[in-house]
Amino acid sequence: MSHNRLDRSAIAPELRRIERRLMLKGALSLGGLSMLSGCALDDEPSVERALSAMSRFTDRMQAMLFSRQRLAREFDASRITHPFPFNAYYDESEVRTVDPAGWRLEVDGLVSDRRPWSLAQFRALPQKRQITRHICVEGWSAIGDWSGVPLSMFLQRVGADLRAKYVNFRCFDDYSTSIDMATALHPQTILALDYGDGALPPAYGAPMKVRIPTKLGYKNPKYLASIEVTNRFPGGYWEDQGYDWFGGS
Repeated sequence: MSHNRLDRSAIAPELRRIERRLMLKGALSLGGLSMLSGCALDDEPSVERALSAMSRFTDRMQAMLFSRQRLAREFDASRITHPFPFNAYYDESEVRTVDPAGWRLEVDGLVSDRRPWSLAQFRALPQKRQITRHICVEGWSAIGDWSGVPLSMFLQRVGADLRAKYVNFRCFDDYSTSIDMATALHPQTILALDYGDGALPPAYGAPMKVRIPTKLGYKNPKYLASIEVTNRFPGGYWEDQGYDWFGGS
């Protein structure tokens, strides 16, 4: 998703309050009043509690409907969006870069091998290509061409506890998000190293991004710095500001 850092960071809390109030009013207009009995629209704490409950309910329903056997649609190369749009919570001029040769992915949490991984180690593993649609919560979509290592393969290589609940991602642009283990093991969830015929460019998250076509764009972190396997609920940059945690597309 694309945001201007200056504008969004200054007004994000107020925007979220407005958006959540509008969401609540919409729910009420659709018959949600019976679900939110006793919740006054001018009572900020009640509004937040009601919307948090609705969000948790939505997450539970999405998780129940999610299947590792259900694949996101894949497209022919002729359908790729040119150029694929830049999307982040800041402007493209603010993209941070690292030296790919010196970059290491930190591994933490419920894994047997916590040694950092280099880009060369990832490139030595089998790669998987996908041409899938990126769907942004803001209402736009674009089709892109990503290649990389299945996350499930990497988790197995580091001896991750596949019974754990969550996989948490932290990025060197200060972004973070997390997913459930079922999504992490989905065959289309990849650690993307390439876009099109070349290495992932800085605008698209170099040297590594997580590509999850079954999730909305804000669940596809770029500029990956660390992966943690955990049973502790990790939240995320936008999720902590009120966005649905499951974020299915």
